[in-house]
Amino acid sequence: MTYKEPYIIAEIGCNHKGDMKIAKELIYMAKIFGNANAVKFQKRNNKELLTEEQYNEPHPNPVNSYGSTYGEHREFLEFDVEQHKELMAYCNEVGITYSTSVWDTTSAKEIASLNPEFIKIPSACNNHYEMLGWLCDNYKGELHISTGMTTKDEISTLVDFFEERGRGKDLVVYNCTSGYPVPFEDICLLDILKLKEKYDNHVKSIGFSGHHLGIAVDVAAYTLGAHIIERHFTLDRTWKGTDHAASLEPMGLRKLCRDVRATHQALTYKQKDILDIESVQREKLKYKK
Repeated sequence: MTYKEPYIIAEIGCNHKGDMKIAKELIYMAKIFGNANAVKFQKRNNKELLTEEQYNEPHPNPVNSYGSTYGEHREFLEFDVEQHKELMAYCNEVGITYSTSVWDTTSAKEIASLNPEFIKIPSACNNHYEMLGWLCDNYKGELHISTGMTTKDEISTLVDFFEERGRGKDLVVYNCTSGYPVPFEDICLLDILKLKEKYDNHVKSIGFSGHHLGIAVDVAAYTLGAHIIERHFTLDRTWKGTDHAASLEPMGLRKLCRDVRATHQALTYKQKDILDIESVQREKLKYKK
């Protein structure tokens, strides 16, 4: 197996709490302290995405709500396209790649107008074929798609959809389990091998989107062949909100980037029987008859 250089995405999502200052601090910390390759936000048109009933009902976990209804909560956390343009400009200034997950066709059109390097499709929307079709026809960058809560037949249909439109080689498919946080026994890392076996020659890359605790699993995911690693990122795991508890804080992201990149350096074969670093030790320590 040839190991590509790891590419690590810090998913900020809505962990900015609707505050542009916090969003920029998250970008800065992901790059300067964490050493991530990219950050990722989320974009929703809540009136399009939610039914009127869903929009007006209370948040299912009121302690995490930023509004009196779920719709108000979602709107509070939403940046408009001009704010995303500002975030993208700040990413360029800091030197980290900007991206966003899109949840509906309107959001897809808005974010595509910014022409980011890649756009992410979350697990919840990987069957939104109206949106996917529009992106295939109108957006030329990479399309990254998570496969949480998705059957193997649905994944196959999804990859076929992109191939039929000539976009298979722009597609990155992520192994993912949808849960916050996901217990280790439900991460199912070996599915990475199944994705690689079936789709390696049909898509650009296989990735891993994790919602677990700690960073050991990410090293294993990379070793199994998922060179793109995505983890939720926050400044404080105790902050109010659904995703913070399953996110990495700055030191966790820094250690993740360090360990995955160290693993990349280590995943080689010996180029000769006795390496240069071993020669002096062999001379000094090897048993001589």
